[in-house]
Amino acid sequence: MTMPLTQPELLKFAMGQPVSRKEDATLLQGKGRYTTDISLPGQAYAVFVRSQIAHGRILSIDTSAARDMPGVIAIFTLKDLTDAGIGPMPEILFDVIGNNVIPGLEFDSSPHTPLAGDKVRFVGDAYALVVAETRNQAVDAAEAVYADIEQLPAIVTMQDAAAPGAALVHDAAEGNVCVTFNAGNKDAVDAAMAEAAHVVKVKNVQARMAINPMEVRAAVGDYDPENPDRFIIHVGCQGVFWLRTHLAKAMRVPREQVRVHSGNTGGSFGLRAFAFPEYPVMMFAARALKRPVKWVNTRSESFLTDNHAKEMEYDAELALDKAGNFLAVRVRGGGNIGAYAAPATVVPPCMNINKNIVSVYKTPAVRIETKAWYTNTVALGPYRGAGRPEANSIMEQLIEAAADATGIDSIELRRINHITPEQMPYRTPTGNLYDSGDFTAVLNHALDSADWQGFADRRRESRNRGKLRGIGIGQFLECTAPPSKEMAGIRFDDDGGVTIVTGTHDHGQGHHSTFAQVLVTNLGVPFEKIRIFQGDSDQLVAGDGTGGSKSLMASGMAIMHASTTIIEKGTKLAAHFLEAAVADIEFGNGRFAIAGTDRGLDVLDLAARLRAAPALPEGLPTTLDTTHVTGAETQAFPNGAHVCELEIDPETGVVALQRYTMVDDFGNIINPKIVHGQVHGGASQGIGQVLLEHMQYDEHGQLITGSLMDYNLPRALDFCSFASESHPVPARTNLLGA
Repeated sequence: MTMPLTQPELLKFAMGQPVSRKEDATLLQGKGRYTTDISLPGQAYAVFVRSQIAHGRILSIDTSAARDMPGVIAIFTLKDLTDAGIGPMPEILFDVIGNNVIPGLEFDSSPHTPLAGDKVRFVGDAYALVVAETRNQAVDAAEAVYADIEQLPAIVTMQDAAAPGAALVHDAAEGNVCVTFNAGNKDAVDAAMAEAAHVVKVKNVQARMAINPMEVRAAVGDYDPENPDRFIIHVGCQGVFWLRTHLAKAMRVPREQVRVHSGNTGGSFGLRAFAFPEYPVMMFAARALKRPVKWVNTRSESFLTDNHAKEMEYDAELALDKAGNFLAVRVRGGGNIGAYAAPATVVPPCMNINKNIVSVYKTPAVRIETKAWYTNTVALGPYRGAGRPEANSIMEQLIEAAADATGIDSIELRRINHITPEQMPYRTPTGNLYDSGDFTAVLNHALDSADWQGFADRRRESRNRGKLRGIGIGQFLECTAPPSKEMAGIRFDDDGGVTIVTGTHDHGQGHHSTFAQVLVTNLGVPFEKIRIFQGDSDQLVAGDGTGGSKSLMASGMAIMHASTTIIEKGTKLAAHFLEAAVADIEFGNGRFAIAGTDRGLDVLDLAARLRAAPALPEGLPTTLDTTHVTGAETQAFPNGAHVCELEIDPETGVVALQRYTMVDDFGNIINPKIVHGQVHGGASQGIGQVLLEHMQYDEHGQLITGSLMDYNLPRALDFCSFASESHPVPARTNLLGA
């Protein structure tokens, strides 16, 4: 029998404790199961034939020589998919905003077919699929496929796209404009700018980046002869339930006809949130050939075909009165979204700039005027905040410019304009409703921890060594992803363990540990007895995947509610087995007990007793297993202040980070160790973007930075030690306070 938990044993793994990640032992020993690890009986291998030019009209595709090569099973083009009823990829904003009409939003709906048919639109655009008995045979045959392509002028930058008379990436997209999004009160902003004592202007440029997760994209299309009408795919993703919906739309079938499996996923950062065109092709090929078909991207292909990130450019203005109070902000600009508009592609450069531009500051009037342009480059996708960090950076850059213009210290400008705790809940002019936060306290905490006052002495010491030393500070506020439904299934297994079934998907966030801590705290189940099940769309009843910093709120809340239901069931069952009145049963520390006695059953013993029990009296629960689906929870607003201090060698230009201090308000923290690791990763990505990373094309649309020899990812030696601290103000939007 399982011994009941004592309070000290429970507290070691409760919410708020720095518990080591339980999944790491498996992953660090190479025992994980990624998509590339999957090999199914009878499996064939696929290679895509990709364009070597950025823009061209397809006149013909000749596959005859390739079809006669050894091992070749089939070669598919767009006509094969169209004849089978496969449609284009989901629409531009599909399932991100629920296809609702958004005021101020206009977008082009040029289709993105899974294989190119009329034109190729970027280097790497796939126009055929070769399937063979081995991968090497498929590679050889792919090189023998010949396409007669009439080369067209390449559009590479936003400026190219907007130029008068520019070639059109999509014939129906006038001026190459994919999206126009305008929001805010134009008249109020114009008036504030006209009457302001100071108006400052900045240009904010975000470089194009490669996302570069550890695991390259891969997919295995599967075939079930007992269910031949189903489409089945194994693929790394951010949520199988969510992805199933996208794929079903592309396949033009009901969602129930698609099954998505996802095992371990080696990083995503937004990349794997939605369906890529390779996935419908793989599902089609498996069903057409009645056997599994496997495709694995190479790292070089990933540079060419994975969504890129960030490329945006904005002109921003901030109006202030004589005392330094913000009066209005105006942002004009947009992004280069590449050759096709995938779901959520336009959210970062357009809508999320609007949602986040206010940040932590009182700003009475806002005007956003943005566009997103098609170009002959790979598509832009969500990555690490999807426009929210960019909006924060615009505001922080404006504040530094305002300090120069007004003579008011930038720290004091921030304090003057902070939204205060007394103003909560605070409705921003962009529609957000902040529930909590103490932005001045977070700023002051960061200044103290970074020893801001001691910087002058450190600068003198650096100058004595011939180095330039600088210091900078930035505040941010994050809007988590929009509310959505999420499930938690709690299953008591025959081996005495407990499984949490979740619709979110762990691709590095540590869900196995944090979700277990929530269950330990609420149900008293031993930490080591808890496992997580994710990654099979057939076993879920809801789930919006992982993304937008919402998983803990969504899944954590579902786990809490499911635990409450289990305690209610367990109280009735314990009363039966202990031969006591329901009113006399108390639950605590994982144990149901008769009040005032030492007689009781812990929750796992109760589950075992229930499995072995004969027929129960009518009206009693027959299982402790529970599935709960949360409603649409409200957004939350994490925020923080970071201070960076660095040296520059004036002779070489080499930058060396010296100190980096982070103070963040994430509300109540479930696992501090995991949180600090995540903010280290986020800061590292930001530093890499500023100092090292930049995806670049030449004027012909050829990718210059197409490998890890050319694209400069940051290494550990590029960083200093990070100081990460918390200043939690519990959120009021969810029971966890997270």
